[in-house]
Amino acid sequence: MSSTKGRVTIPTDLDVIPQTLELMEKWGADAVRDCDGTDFPRELQNVDGKIYSTYYTTRKDNGWAKAHPEEIQQMYVMTPFYMSETDVLRIPLMKGLYPDMLKPNSRDDITRWWEVIDRTTGQIVSTEKWSYEESTGEVTVLSIPFHDYTVSFLAYIIWDPVHMYNAVTNGWKDVEHQITFDVRQPKTHEFTMKRLRKFIEEHPYVNVLRFTTFFHQFTLIFDELAREKYVDWYGYSASVSPYILEQFERECGYKFRPEYIIDQGYYNGQYRIPTREFRDFQAFQRREVSKIAREMVDITHECGKEAMMFLGDHWIGTEPFLEEFASIGLDAVVGSVGNGSTLRLISDIEGVKYTEGRLLPYFFPDTFCEGGDPVKEAKVNWVTARRAILRKPIDRIGYGGYLKLALDFPEFVDYVESVCEEFRVLYENVKGCVPYCVKKVAVLNCWGKMRAWGCHMVHHALYQKQNYSYAGVIEALSGAPFDVSFISFEDIKKDPFILNDIDVLLNVGGADTAHTGGEWWCDEAIVTAVKKFVYEGGGVIGVGEPSGHQANGRFFQLASVFGVEEERGFTLGYDKYNWDSHDHFITEDCKGEIDFGEGQKNIYALEGTRILVEKEKEVQLAVNEFGKGRAVYISGLPYSFENSRMLYRSILWSAHEEGNLYRWFSSNFNAEVHAYPANGKFCVVNNTYEPQETIVYKGNGESFSLSLKENEIHWYQI
Repeated sequence: MSSTKGRVTIPTDLDVIPQTLELMEKWGADAVRDCDGTDFPRELQNVDGKIYSTYYTTRKDNGWAKAHPEEIQQMYVMTPFYMSETDVLRIPLMKGLYPDMLKPNSRDDITRWWEVIDRTTGQIVSTEKWSYEESTGEVTVLSIPFHDYTVSFLAYIIWDPVHMYNAVTNGWKDVEHQITFDVRQPKTHEFTMKRLRKFIEEHPYVNVLRFTTFFHQFTLIFDELAREKYVDWYGYSASVSPYILEQFERECGYKFRPEYIIDQGYYNGQYRIPTREFRDFQAFQRREVSKIAREMVDITHECGKEAMMFLGDHWIGTEPFLEEFASIGLDAVVGSVGNGSTLRLISDIEGVKYTEGRLLPYFFPDTFCEGGDPVKEAKVNWVTARRAILRKPIDRIGYGGYLKLALDFPEFVDYVESVCEEFRVLYENVKGCVPYCVKKVAVLNCWGKMRAWGCHMVHHALYQKQNYSYAGVIEALSGAPFDVSFISFEDIKKDPFILNDIDVLLNVGGADTAHTGGEWWCDEAIVTAVKKFVYEGGGVIGVGEPSGHQANGRFFQLASVFGVEEERGFTLGYDKYNWDSHDHFITEDCKGEIDFGEGQKNIYALEGTRILVEKEKEVQLAVNEFGKGRAVYISGLPYSFENSRMLYRSILWSAHEEGNLYRWFSSNFNAEVHAYPANGKFCVVNNTYEPQETIVYKGNGESFSLSLKENEIHWYQI
């Protein structure tokens, strides 16, 4: 049984009442929660601990939604490209979409809120040249042969995407499809506030209302076979309606176009460089969502309850790192922890009393099934999250899903007991104490702090083949001894002196994306400020295609800084002779071939640059001196303990700090040292599930040898 108690939340259901009490004791849990599709047992209403109730502000009242169909939530959707073969083209709106989830909105003026675009010319098609036939669900366009066309249209969300996902994943049969209603609209707004008060009155045993979340679902669309078709955890395309957009027009002073959301079918994904109009829309949504969310939090507090927000589902408009968030007045935030980056995405949030992370795996049948290995998934999740906890801890941990499934895996139940116990020890040792930081590091992209720790992330720490090599940088930073911030090009434009507060600047990602900046590098003020920063002694690290944008005879606009350039075919006539590789401080811990992930093609070094790794006349790793400063180029960096060490050395070298390597340092990159000078403690942690041997260096340079068991952590007094 657990020797301590607290800081842990577990799920329950009607069919696991005695087991819930047993696990509360075993895991030391002090809070119990319900989950989607479950009811909280009456027998546990007097349990010794807090009771969380999952509260859905936008669903679970189909009676209201059906009585007010005009106030069902909506989203913008674009059809695929259709090529016209004649002078008439018929475009089916719902082809490729799940019919039970979306329904085109023809109730409002489609000539104002829909848009047909000739994608060959990029021009809007006049409303006189197209029409919609409700009975067939088709838009007929008077077209130009062999031109491509799309239709952007508003659609009602007639089945909440998350409820649909849960129903499909768990195999729920004959379940009523929960309709998503729009709390932003007048009648539903008034109804929602009364509904909230009524819920609290009818659930006096509840201590914490876990809002899941507030009003607008991130972009999630399914195809005809109920498979995920498009997802963007940061997507704003499902936060629209004529009511909302008319309000936007009044506040921002210009006419709204569907294309501001549709964005050629890219839906303003996080890789797209945001337009002024889209940034205006996001800011407008943040202001409006925060105001109404504050109303709900005030009611919750008035009724003597705590208000917690789930950082997921309908979270759009509640950007946790921007100024409007604190005005909501929440007590807590809870989110899913897929790795170190998602842990920091939660733990770095300010303006709340406490933060909570929902560890994986979720108690769902896709993992808790015959052949499933929930223990393995839990171990990987805990090891990756623990690195970040040791830098900035969340205040609580918990699990979600259906407890009954977990009970069939006793090894998993025992392992979670050890996780809960270890978390409480970590928390007591590090909470409230700023850990030792070697240097200040800033990640530069178009989003800045708005997307802190979320760069290159899909959701729940999932990655695509094209971005895991970049996401690895953020993951490595999440548990590294650096003071990490995220800044935007606009930040530099407004205040070039912002760079004076950092030691090393990172630009990570593919060319012409929001993560590297694209056309922002043609801004004289930006490129000059960054060059000046490095020239006068700053460090810069580029991963992938940093500053990549074809202009003014360069592709890498910081080619002279990084000392490398990408061959785009325009300079094939120039011979390249700098191909010799060199040993270097950065690669001293590398044991074999370095994993650059997807890497980059056609990168070559300029004269004077020192190549550290090249493969088949393509540079993978290089360093360059630029004035008094230093630059490092890396073609890609998937997360691994070895790559994390290489990034650590790269930051130290670029900041002229090689001499301080052996300070709070482990000679074995599979183990790490975290120091907390303010409370006189440090720890050594084995990040693997194998025994490790290492030499530990303390802050004064003294060292000692240490043997670590699998996953072991040792605490010491300084």
